[in-house]
Amino acid sequence: PPAATSSDEEDDSDSSTKPIRSEKKKNPVSLFQTGGDPPKEKKTKKKAPPKAAKSDEETPETPQKNSNKKGKGKKSKKTKEEKPPSPVIEVDNLEEFVLRPAPQGVTIKCRVTRDKKGMDRGLYPTYYVHLDNDKKVFLLAGRKRKKSKTSNYLISIDPTDLSRGGENFIGKLRSNLMGTKFTVFDNGANPDRANADWSNVRQELSAVVYETNVLGFKGPRRMTVIIPGMNADNERVPIRPRNDNDGLLMRWQNKNMDNVIELHNKAPVWNDETQSYVLNFHGRVTHASVKNFQIVHSSDPDYIVMQFGRVADDAFTMDYNYPLCAVQAFAIALSSFDGKLACE
Repeated sequence: PPAATSSDEEDDSDSSTKPIRSEKKKNPVSLFQTGGDPPKEKKTKKKAPPKAAKSDEETPETPQKNSNKKGKGKKSKKTKEEKPPSPVIEVDNLEEFVLRPAPQGVTIKCRVTRDKKGMDRGLYPTYYVHLDNDKKVFLLAGRKRKKSKTSNYLISIDPTDLSRGGENFIGKLRSNLMGTKFTVFDNGANPDRANADWSNVRQELSAVVYETNVLGFKGPRRMTVIIPGMNADNERVPIRPRNDNDGLLMRWQNKNMDNVIELHNKAPVWNDETQSYVLNFHGRVTHASVKNFQIVHSSDPDYIVMQFGRVADDAFTMDYNYPLCAVQAFAIALSSFDGKLACE
């Protein structure tokens, strides 16, 4: 059942019954392209959009071959309906996998669990991401740092090592003082410690902006998610700001959108019967929560880039699609847990 976003209804019986993927005139992949010419396949395959998505899905597999030999054959069998079991996702090299965009045409379904047990876990819970499949493969862990002036979450590829200096540190999420804007970095160096050609400097992977609406944070939230665009080879355009005035947030505020893509959460619809706002999560979300959201591109609101929602007190589903990677999706989800936004 779809889930309400801001009522205490456990479960809603109704929401739009639109299919999860309507046939599209435009290939969703082209929405995210900012650098260089789009791959040539698209022009020849325009006649049948579902097939195009399938054949495109094989394009990004090529650079993956080394880390993903077993997965290739299996993934390409994926049909366009959402019914068949998820394709087998092979995670050979965890560090590579969590930073690599989801393959086109494949939804990567994950589960986020929140652990509040232990001394200070009530204030600083640890969050874990696993693939939501039979194997429950561990992907990422995240926790808020204790002594930071602003909210600062470390993201690690080791569930037991959440230290900033450790080699398992893969990314971080940092908020502004207000707790309404967040930036996601990979594990590169601070610009102060740049090498001569800046190649070691951290990339910004995403930024998230929360707007209050007329109801303060009580009604549905409005989120803007800013991510780097993709180049002609379907790889993320590296954005390595040299200072705080050059990051994704500043570019977005200054409307300098070169190589930058703006996404939004899909506005929930008011449902008179349940007296609550609802979104259709196609069975992936079962509990009402103001934290439930779907991220879309305004040019194609039927293509869900990411969705996140509650399924139990401390369990959430997190599904992401091309062009997001696991670190981006997890960091966006972590931002929604942050204290200043929590208004349930």
